[in-house]
Amino acid sequence: MPTIKTIIFDLGGVLINWDPKLLYRKIFDTEEKVDWFLENVCTFEWNEAQDGGRSISEANEIAITKYPEYQNEIEAFYGRWTEMLNGAKEDVVAILKTLINDPDYKVIALTNWSAETWPWALERFEFLHWFEDVLVSGQEKLKKPDPKIYQMILKRNSLIAEECIFIDDNLRNIEAARNEGILGIHFKNGSQLMQSLKDHNIKID
Repeated sequence: MPTIKTIIFDLGGVLINWDPKLLYRKIFDTEEKVDWFLENVCTFEWNEAQDGGRSISEANEIAITKYPEYQNEIEAFYGRWTEMLNGAKEDVVAILKTLINDPDYKVIALTNWSAETWPWALERFEFLHWFEDVLVSGQEKLKKPDPKIYQMILKRNSLIAEECIFIDDNLRNIEAARNEGILGIHFKNGSQLMQSLKDHNIKID
């Protein structure tokens, strides 16, 4: 097993609780309406395009043109975006802190995140400032699982793929990282992450 020198964290779903349903349960009166709206109007794919660099104004225009009767609800997605955040996963933040404080490891982040909402996250979560580097997809106009984004983070941090391990809650992104030679941990919860790190001979208390 190679010696791991760099740990790469995803953010949303790993360190940060983010769920659009937290907002839309305030807007719609049934879970069925919430699900329909997020499956048909402000979809995962629609949101991911902003992670890839599309502007919020363009995203809203596209969705409102298709569903004009939902203009207010569409505009709420980013207008009330912070209401989708449900704090940090504190057990994972504790793991991050331990790794950050260990000089044997470089700790960086690779996230699919809109460039326009990223400043809000930076203001809210102090631990986002701990990383040696954070690659934000919306700023680069390149998102996971595109192989180029993994190549980019390796190149700009002078990393060797086989000495890196990537933590993400989306298996699609883990598989793409593995295709670039990066080890992967498919995140489920804090205790599973702790054990997986130990299984890779990463020092963690």
